[in-house]
Amino acid sequence: MNFAALLEATARVHPDRTALAWDGAALTYGELDARAGGLARTLLGRGLRPGDRVALVIPNRWQLVVGVLGGLKAGLTVAPLDPLLKREERAEILADLKATLVLDDIAAESAGWTTREAPPSAALVLYTSGSTGRPKGALLSHAAVEFAQRSWAGPVMELTPDDVVLAALPLSHSFGLNGALLAPLLVGSTVRLVERFTPDGVASLLKREAISVFPGVATMFRRLLDLPAFGDTRLRLAVSGAAPCPWDLAQEWRARTGVRILRGYGMTELFRPLSYLAGDPTDLPDAVGRAVPGVEARVVDDDGRTLAAGEGGELLIRTPAATDGYLGAPDDTRAVLADGWFRTGDLATIDRDGWVRITGRKRERILRAGHSIFPPEVEAMLLTHPDVAEAAVIGVPHAELGEEVAAFVVLRGNARATTNDLIAYCRERLAGYKYPRRVTLMAALPRSATGKVLKAKLAAED
Repeated sequence: MNFAALLEATARVHPDRTALAWDGAALTYGELDARAGGLARTLLGRGLRPGDRVALVIPNRWQLVVGVLGGLKAGLTVAPLDPLLKREERAEILADLKATLVLDDIAAESAGWTTREAPPSAALVLYTSGSTGRPKGALLSHAAVEFAQRSWAGPVMELTPDDVVLAALPLSHSFGLNGALLAPLLVGSTVRLVERFTPDGVASLLKREAISVFPGVATMFRRLLDLPAFGDTRLRLAVSGAAPCPWDLAQEWRARTGVRILRGYGMTELFRPLSYLAGDPTDLPDAVGRAVPGVEARVVDDDGRTLAAGEGGELLIRTPAATDGYLGAPDDTRAVLADGWFRTGDLATIDRDGWVRITGRKRERILRAGHSIFPPEVEAMLLTHPDVAEAAVIGVPHAELGEEVAAFVVLRGNARATTNDLIAYCRERLAGYKYPRRVTLMAALPRSATGKVLKAKLAAED
C-alpha cells in the first residue's frame, strides 16, 4: 500500500483536527490532504510519472510536508534534502539522485485525490554521508515506511490524536521526518512546526503551548537545561535519537522537568529498530534499548557466527523497516545487507533479556550533535586544498555535542596555509555540522608498518 493512502484515511477520520501548526497559522487534516492532492495533480500534470524522483530543498514549513505527501500520492520517490547543505554538497547529491524535479517552494493548491496503490519504486530516498566520502541514498519502500511509523506511533511513543508533537528537528533527516512528522500524522496528532531550533524559542513554546511530545537530540536537551529558568512544560514524553543521549543528561532532564527521555538507537537505513518504550518504565544507564516488536538483533564475530549473550561483536539487525539498498551503489549495498540482515558497523553486546549495549564502532563515524559525519568525506575535502598533502579526520569527545570533528594535516613543501585557513576552506564547502573546528598541522601522520594511518594514536595525542 502507498503510505500516502494511510494518511488519507487519517484525514477522513479527523478532517477538522489540526494537522500542522506554526507561528500564527495552521492546517487541518482535511486542508493538508487537499494541498497534497493539489501538488500531486500538478506534478503529474507537468509530465512526471510514478517512479520519478523529486528532491525537496525546503526548511521545516508546511510546504515541505505537502511536498512529501504530494510526492507520495503521485507515486514519486521523494528525497528531502537539508537546506543547510553547501552548493557543492547539494550538487553532488543531485547528481547521484538524478531527480526529475527539484522543488524549493510549493504553491497552495487544493484538489481531491485518492491514492490507489504503491508503485514498485521506493517511497523515500534519504541521504547519509558515505563512509567512502560519497553521499549514499538509502532507498526506503512504502512497506518499510509504514512499519517504521506504526512502530514509532505505537509501542515507542504511544501517540494519540490528543498529542501535540514538536517538530524542531530537521525534517529532511530520518529522525525528524519519521519521529516528529510522519508517525504523528499517521495517528492524527498535531505537529507543531519549528523552522529552526533555538533554546530560548523552544523553551518559550514548551511553556506556553500544550506540546506533549518532544523528539530531540542530546544537544537540544543540554541547551535547554542550560537555561536557568527552564523546566515548566506540559510534556508527557521526550524522545532522543540520532546520537547517544548520556545517562546523566537524561537523569538531569527528568529531575528538572519530571519527564523521561525515551532513548533508542537507529540510523537512516533502519529508522529506530532498538528503543525503550513509552509503556515500559525500564531504564538502564548503559543500554540503548532492545529490539522493538517485529525486529530482530544479534551480534556476530568476524566470521559471521552468532555470539552468545554478553559476548561482543558486530551488531546486525533484521527489520521490515530496513533500506532496500543504496541508490546506484550495489557494492555498498552488498557490504551492509545479507540475507535480510543489516550490518550496522557498531560493536555491541546483547544480554539474555535482549538489552543492547554499544561498545564501539567497526566502521568510522563521528556523531556530532546528532549528525553522522564520515571522516573520509571531510578528508577528501581537505585534500582538494592545494597546500594539503595528507589529512586524517577523527572524532574527539565534546561535553555538549558528544563529539567534535578534528583534522590532522600534513602540508606540502613550502605551503603556507594556516589552521584557520583550512577551517575556513572547509566551512565554505561543507555543511555547518561537518567542517572541522580543530585542525592540527603535523610533519607526518603516524602510520603502521603497512602504511595505515594510526587514528587511535592521533586521538591519544589530541
